[in-house]
Amino acid sequence: MGRTQFIVAGSFIDGSGADVRRNVFLAVKDSIITAIGPAADLPRNDGAVIDDFSHCTIVPALVDCSVSLSRSPSVDRRVRLSMEEAGFEKKSALVAQHISYCHSHGVLGVADSDDSIALGEHLQEVMPQGSIITIRTSGQLCRSRQDCAAGKPAGSDFLKIVYSDNLDDEVAPDSRLTQEDLWSILQQRGEKKAVVAANGNHRVKEALEAGCDAIEQGYAMGEDNLRKMAEKDVLWIPGVLMAKNALDGAGSGGDVTCRFSMRYVAPGKADPGAETFWKKMLAEQLTQLRSARKLGVKTAVGTGAGSVGILHGESMVEEMRLFIKAGYSLEETIRCASDNGAGFFGMENLGALTVGRKATFLVARGTVQQLPRKLSYLEGIYVDGAPSNTYRKDPFMTA
Repeated sequence: MGRTQFIVAGSFIDGSGADVRRNVFLAVKDSIITAIGPAADLPRNDGAVIDDFSHCTIVPALVDCSVSLSRSPSVDRRVRLSMEEAGFEKKSALVAQHISYCHSHGVLGVADSDDSIALGEHLQEVMPQGSIITIRTSGQLCRSRQDCAAGKPAGSDFLKIVYSDNLDDEVAPDSRLTQEDLWSILQQRGEKKAVVAANGNHRVKEALEAGCDAIEQGYAMGEDNLRKMAEKDVLWIPGVLMAKNALDGAGSGGDVTCRFSMRYVAPGKADPGAETFWKKMLAEQLTQLRSARKLGVKTAVGTGAGSVGILHGESMVEEMRLFIKAGYSLEETIRCASDNGAGFFGMENLGALTVGRKATFLVARGTVQQLPRKLSYLEGIYVDGAPSNTYRKDPFMTA
């Protein structure tokens, strides 16, 4: 049995949604938090091991509920196509790189989808030692009748079903899932949770009636569907950053794939119509998110990393900022970015920092008022009560 170590935080956000606590100590023994209390009550034993972060804020590790580790977020279409056609070895290297990016930004849990060549079975092999993150994979996405004909993907942790066109993928109308297809898939899922990407009032309503466990995106779904989600305890992963990213690209003449207008805007060819459209969609999604908070809908942060222009790891802070813009407090946002996702996807070692849980957390230098921005420049990462042996605050200085 190891001895108890003490960690002091100037500010502490536990991820449960509770208010910020000031000048707190955590007692950790054998990787488990055994006590949390005021720093003034810290035991003063001569031999006590104390990590002093009184100038920092401690928060739980982040969980991104929507990523594609094997897809490149490059805005260069040629790069994306090249990676889609790449072999196993090249894709494995890309996955390892994206895992490293997630770890370095404090994203220690991800729900990965679109694993078309079963990379999920080999993720442990490609992860750099010491930068292991918790991964839940859906296997290949269910986008069409053909994709789902074989039933639930073997070896997957959950089901990811695309019931509406994605922002950067299109499915031929005759192969899209029908309501009957969706009911059939969900009836055969067994114990696996089902995340359905759906947009519009009608499609989201059908997904809820079919018994899905979570709605991803949910653009233009309306308040009635939000009320049903609150009643049924269905998780919402709104993906607001996808609209923000599309708006930024449309306004600057960047590379944008617009699912709603069904148009592709090539680099350097700005489309005022697309800019107006995405401005409207972003505003409506933020309004829906604001309503979800008032109605008590459980929400979680999912960035869509791997989509065009949405980078793995660092995009998490941008999505959190949009939650705050929609009216969520910092404490509520951190709960959505940690405990809600960890609980839904069964990531037992992640989530709220409470007594009896693993001491896995992030250390951000500075004050609470500087969050979530400071989460992009972490002072440190602790995994199971010890500093991560691969995280470098300044990789260039320590190389």
